[in-house]
Amino acid sequence: MARLLNRLTQGQFVVTVEIDPPRGPDAAKTLEKVRGFADRVDAVNVADCPMANVRMSPITLAHLIQRDAGVEAIFHLTCRDRNTIGLQAELLGAAGLGVRNILALRGDEPTRGDHPSATGVFEIGSSRLIKLASTLNAGSTIGGSGLDCGTDFTIGCVANPNARDLEAEVDRLEAKIAAGAHFAQTQPVFDLRILEHWLMKVAGRVRIPILYGVMPLRNYEFAVHLNNDVPGITVPEWAVERMRVRGPQAGMEMVREFISSASAASEISGIHIFPMNNAARILKVVDIIDELGLRCQRKAKPIRIETRD
Repeated sequence: MARLLNRLTQGQFVVTVEIDPPRGPDAAKTLEKVRGFADRVDAVNVADCPMANVRMSPITLAHLIQRDAGVEAIFHLTCRDRNTIGLQAELLGAAGLGVRNILALRGDEPTRGDHPSATGVFEIGSSRLIKLASTLNAGSTIGGSGLDCGTDFTIGCVANPNARDLEAEVDRLEAKIAAGAHFAQTQPVFDLRILEHWLMKVAGRVRIPILYGVMPLRNYEFAVHLNNDVPGITVPEWAVERMRVRGPQAGMEMVREFISSASAASEISGIHIFPMNNAARILKVVDIIDELGLRCQRKAKPIRIETRD
């Protein structure tokens, strides 16, 4: 499968969506949900024990999604639970299953999840994890041992336009690119002013495709919860108040307004949807993207992404 990589390299507008794995060993309901939108998106992100809560392996679910739903998957891999040996073993296993899109993350602290006394590993950070995957692509382990053959991962990273220190955030993104990242996906962005400031910061510095996160807020209480309890996500006060006044419909209205305005910028390579595991929200966001005709447009110049042949 090469659709995601091809669209990224050709500068096409890309749509990805994030889902959580099931809490048990049965993926049937999750796969049924994915089949409902599989032909409307370019790839499905599979989270790695999100918020440090135990879930099915993201690599296993990514493999099942590709096999049974016919859409590419991007599996998340965090530094939280594995040392460098374990991370490389996971990556080689994923390659063996044909799952070749990765999103490298640090991972949530174990104290946030359902095993708060668990010990986080964090032997390496996300930039080092990207370098590790890139080294496997080149046919070697991070320790210098040769592989029978190299992998061919398309490596993604995360960025946060909502960061208080944008200069430091862009510095971190540049380090991830230098380590071998091919594309980035951002945390949800609600305010166009935030996006404008970010685009000014990355102009001339970041030359990989960036997919910008959107999250349809479901209600006022949820917006407050995001601000108070979820690291990396910032919902502006005006948006929280709009949810309070207008109710659930305001969430999708703000997504439409954001995508419509943001899509005018040539730097926007695509949209990453955070639907909070609600398939109906996914379809509504994709409907907006298609109504705007964004996937019929070339959003950026074709770029060269270095990957193993």
